[in-house]
Amino acid sequence: MNKHSGENFYMTTAIAYASGKPHIGNTYEIVLADSIARFRRMQGYNVRFQTGTDEHGQKIEIKAQEKGVTPKQYVDEVAVEIKRIWDLMNTSYDKFIRTTDADHEAQVQKIFKMLYEKGDIYKDKYEGWYCTPCESFWTESQLVDGKCPDCGRDVTKASEEAYFFRMSKYAQQLIDHINTHPEFIQPVSRKNEMMNNFLLPGLQDLCVSRTSFTWGIPVDFDPRHVVYVWLDALTNYTTGLGYNCGGESSEMYKQFWPADLHLIGKDIIRFHTIYWPIFLMALGEPLPKQVFGHPWLIQADGKMSKSKGNVIYADDLVEMFGVDAVRYFVLHEMPFENDGVISWELMVERMNSDLANTLGNLVNRTISMSNKYFEGVVADKGAYEEVDADLKAVVTGTAQKVEDKMKDLHVADAITEIFTLFKRCNKYIDETTPWVLAKDEAKQDRLSTVLYNLVESIAIGASLLKPFMPETTDRILAQLNAKERGYEEVDTFGLYESGSKVTEKPEILFARLDMKEVLEKVEAKRAAAMAEAGVQEEAPAEEEDAIHVELKDEIGIEDFGKMQFAVGEIVDCQEAPKSKKLLVSQVKIGDQTRQIVSGIKKWYKPAEMIGKKVMVLINLKPAKLAGILSEGMILCAEDAEGNVCLMTPEKDMPSGSEIG
Repeated sequence: MNKHSGENFYMTTAIAYASGKPHIGNTYEIVLADSIARFRRMQGYNVRFQTGTDEHGQKIEIKAQEKGVTPKQYVDEVAVEIKRIWDLMNTSYDKFIRTTDADHEAQVQKIFKMLYEKGDIYKDKYEGWYCTPCESFWTESQLVDGKCPDCGRDVTKASEEAYFFRMSKYAQQLIDHINTHPEFIQPVSRKNEMMNNFLLPGLQDLCVSRTSFTWGIPVDFDPRHVVYVWLDALTNYTTGLGYNCGGESSEMYKQFWPADLHLIGKDIIRFHTIYWPIFLMALGEPLPKQVFGHPWLIQADGKMSKSKGNVIYADDLVEMFGVDAVRYFVLHEMPFENDGVISWELMVERMNSDLANTLGNLVNRTISMSNKYFEGVVADKGAYEEVDADLKAVVTGTAQKVEDKMKDLHVADAITEIFTLFKRCNKYIDETTPWVLAKDEAKQDRLSTVLYNLVESIAIGASLLKPFMPETTDRILAQLNAKERGYEEVDTFGLYESGSKVTEKPEILFARLDMKEVLEKVEAKRAAAMAEAGVQEEAPAEEEDAIHVELKDEIGIEDFGKMQFAVGEIVDCQEAPKSKKLLVSQVKIGDQTRQIVSGIKKWYKPAEMIGKKVMVLINLKPAKLAGILSEGMILCAEDAEGNVCLMTPEKDMPSGSEIG
């Protein structure tokens, strides 16, 4: 039985604002949440996972007017589209709440009235600045260059009768809670931002109703007012469980509240770590255990814009790459704290290198060799050698590493650990050379054992991959004729039943893609979408000043001929001891492997380097850097800001290929 069996775990995403179709940056959050929920279920937790849509506010009222429909008709259409995208991405939420749900609206009215009767809400007049996209009020001093400090958009002068919440009444209580619960706001940088920029300078009372528009939940005792959209939206986390303000809440609420995790974007951290906990304090309810403000997934070439036709949507990516490839990319490419970058080019690169090569090719080779040499029968003959022990140590140690990373929500690092397992399997094939063993009749038991070790290792890795790429896990295990491992079994080697038979014809898990063909399809789709929408392309922006290239002394062809360049494959990479800048790579160049030291630690993690094909200067005189021998140079490009990237071949070329 799993050690967490029977423990409850309640987690939520922010509810998506129903103003339009979510782009891939919005979709990232639900995929991230799903991977966490699935992993917790694997560990044995009783998980409750909630998401949904935020459907009130002035912005939606305006959009509905522009479209000539009622606000309810507008959000009904958008909510269906959001739910379709969430389902397309194979997310395993338990409840999809809408803030137009009747039971939610009734509870919001009760909450507002209770807080009013308690004296925490009072009526006054509001004068200040309002940002419609953010649904936020600001004082003159809070504006940045006269614009909204959150989104940078224009604000409008607002003056109207409104109800206010006494935020300052609970400020010290919240400060004390944050100081005594260091895990409450994560990452730590978000906590420091909230404390230093909002709480410690002193909280102002919050406007919690509006009269200038009507699309919202009416204040039942003063129906000219509608409830401020954030007071309405935030309460979904409790109303979705059956919270009953001033009455008997449901058994589900008693079972799962307080939430274990609110997963939200960093742009709405203030609402979730200041407003929401203070509302709960006023209601006498426990605070959530943790609020995690994840970074953004941004476009490589700048902000997504419909006028540019460069908005990337999940369904377009899925059409090109498949669901699990998209899940892999958005989860693997997002750092813990800093923004991640997405582009069609990066997707193709990851598809070809990580998914088609590292994983897909491994599974295909293993199954093909099992069929070629033993008619698909995989048997452990007990013919072990020393190299097997290292493989088993990596494989059986991966589960704990993944658990350690997931405990702190380092999801990208957890996936990297699993792919390190797959890379170790590929290295094991190179070490054991099954095709050589097959030529020696006396080595048949050894060959069988090698293939058994590979199948068992892949089965364990595939089981660990389930929370992140669920369909891929099922496809791999079906081809191996292997059972999915329970969490208590993923650190045990040898459970694959000896004598089992793999599939006769391995399927291609991930097909390699041609970059040029993909980009041509993307451009055609973009042009068609803009034409259908009647949108003209923006005039190209003025080009930025080009980098000035300072030319060195000219050389002749005979000088160039002295330099020998080749394609190298990085088979291992480690940080250089006692160095903040250096990585030490083992680079396979044809039939030899060289050690090369590079000052690129700022831009690449060791795990990212492994498996990359790079351009190498191989006849450079060996030298010692930080006391470590370097036998060549890995070539990189550097821009005007000092950013560095590796020089890699456009197509997959074998290591040792000459460059000239």
